Amino acid sequence: SDHMENIYGYLMKYTNLVTGWQYRFFVLNNDAGLLEYFVNEQSRHLKPRGTLQLAGAVISPSDEDSHTFTVNAASGEQYKLRATDAKERQHWVSRLQICTQHHTEAIGKNNPPLKSRSFSLASQGSANSPGVQRRPSQNAVSFFSVGHHKLPTGKRVPIMQPDHLVDVREMMSQAEGQQRDLIRSIECLPVSGHLTSLDQDLLMLKATSMATMNCLNDCFHILQLQHASQQKGSLPAGTGISWLDPKISLANHFKNGAAQNFPAEINKPASVREEQSAAEPCQLTREPEEINPDEELEDISDDKEDDLGAVEEQRSVILHLLSQLKLGMDLTRVVLPTFILEKRSLLEMYADFMSHPDLFIAITNGSTPEERMIRFVEYYLTSFHEGRKGAIAKKPYNPIIGETFHCSWRMPKSDVATDAGSNFSAHSPSEQATKDLEGQTEMDYYTVKFVAEQVSHHPPVSGFYAECVERKMCVNAHVWTKSKFLGMSIGVTMVGEGLLSLLEHGEEYTFSLPCAYARSILTVPWVELGGKVNINCAKTGYSASINFHTKPFYGGKLHRVTGEVKQNTTNTVVCRVQGEWNSMLEFTYSNGETKCVDLTKLSVTRKRVRPLEKQGPFESRRLWQHVTESLRDGDIDKATEHKRALEERQRNEERLRAETETPWCTKYFLKEGDGWVYHKPLWKTVSAAQTQQTDAN
Repeated sequence: SDHMENIYGYLMKYTNLVTGWQYRFFVLNNDAGLLEYFVNEQSRHLKPRGTLQLAGAVISPSDEDSHTFTVNAASGEQYKLRATDAKERQHWVSRLQICTQHHTEAIGKNNPPLKSRSFSLASQGSANSPGVQRRPSQNAVSFFSVGHHKLPTGKRVPIMQPDHLVDVREMMSQAEGQQRDLIRSIECLPVSGHLTSLDQDLLMLKATSMATMNCLNDCFHILQLQHASQQKGSLPAGTGISWLDPKISLANHFKNGAAQNFPAEINKPASVREEQSAAEPCQLTREPEEINPDEELEDISDDKEDDLGAVEEQRSVILHLLSQLKLGMDLTRVVLPTFILEKRSLLEMYADFMSHPDLFIAITNGSTPEERMIRFVEYYLTSFHEGRKGAIAKKPYNPIIGETFHCSWRMPKSDVATDAGSNFSAHSPSEQATKDLEGQTEMDYYTVKFVAEQVSHHPPVSGFYAECVERKMCVNAHVWTKSKFLGMSIGVTMVGEGLLSLLEHGEEYTFSLPCAYARSILTVPWVELGGKVNINCAKTGYSASINFHTKPFYGGKLHRVTGEVKQNTTNTVVCRVQGEWNSMLEFTYSNGETKCVDLTKLSVTRKRVRPLEKQGPFESRRLWQHVTESLRDGDIDKATEHKRALEERQRNEERLRAETETPWCTKYFLKEGDGWVYHKPLWKTVSAAQTQQTDAN
């Protein structure tokens, strides 16, 4: 009872991406089981600006920082709040949890489960749907009492025996039928009026009912396997417990929770008809094209990804999508809503990891194997910051099979660290951006060329290659992006390997990539990297182990990274690194020296790209230009239409190749074993040139 007093005070409440965080005066009304808030303390005597029923709510400390927490009401409404410090957050969270538990238990005692009854849609109407305002009559009692069954009094539920699985299967079949009827009834409602199919309560009901049935099916599947193992003594060889396929197929596109209808062909913009009627692969040249760097111009586009639009307005779309996903589900074939897209292709994102060409070129300038390994680690850790556009998690376009991206960088030789200099440029980003290369001869700068290609659609595999001919160094990599649904986050595993070749030293460095996570996908999604990566050079015996740490549930820092470089023969650590991969890194060397690198102030060199009119039809920017333009204009519907046209064309081409048994031919990358290698890597051309020179002598 000591903990049931009313508490009040100021908290910051997240409103939306436009308004952001705002101070509001909150009151916890323990007697009524309500969390109310006002504009300020002086307006406390007025009507609350908002109210949440706490019965059945979930109070969750956020994993973003030690100050933030969320209150998720049973109605589906959510408050994202932030206290001044960790102690105040704990105070609010504990009091809210006590109040929530008290009122939830009171409902169970005072309102026993009702007898089985069908769900009446007419009685659940919303006067304000699909807005976030709640009906005055709606409370946790009515929310919890839907679809419950009352057990006969005085009877105990017997312990489940294996031969009862048939009865369980029959009951689950009945539940699945009722759930399908419920979904059908909701989707048959009109999209406007007093009660609509877009009502947030109904969307939440769809999401929770689908998630419940998926979990029950998974549990039943496990019980069946256990039953079989008991009968046979052990599981059959090769048998595993895996997730079942979803019971309801995903629609290709959603608009506010409803299937999207597109206009007839005659009404489509010319650009869409052009995308759909583009030539088939057999009519396109698949011969590698030599890109002239002199045709490329410095990229002046500045598509900052700092806004997700009206996230709250799109929440129904996300809820509708989540209602058909389940834990561990592969998202490779799931078409996600257009409003979460970045304005660039995944292939261009890989190019943006090369935005520090001075650090890349400086690797080969290291005077010893130890220094070259350390320089590679320094370059590797600084590449992720620029590869991510903004703090908010948005998704780049899924490349179309055969899609390519070309670019290059020009780096003045004076800006590249020598064997005795620092590996980090002293120029600020603004100074670097305005550095004038015009008038300089080709002897005054290094050129780094980059090419990427989507070599496979299922599974989605990208190959990319970069080289600096003057310094006889190149990097080749292939990445298979495997994405999975993890509940309130999405995880992307980067399967593949990269190879850096320093031909002047005869050294090869193999490396892998960390996993990426989009967290808090129902509120403000943000990106986190996680996992352990390794860098190895077999010739020199040096290796590096780098850990990207995901934030623990309580405490800890975001985006933390630690690592060490060691000599494998002696097991001696020659360098340690710690910090955050998107802000500050600290390197400590074996001689006791330390170096701090502020990534936000590190120089960035703009890439050079050919103008759209000179690009081929399958080059990323030209291929996605109409989607990008629509996103810049904020026209999500038009962007979705253009995106759908591209994806439909890809499906038609894939179907045609399957019917004619025509294999897909890549343009720049060749399959070698489990990986993909650029068709003309520098190590082959340099070796061939040396052979010719030897023959000539």
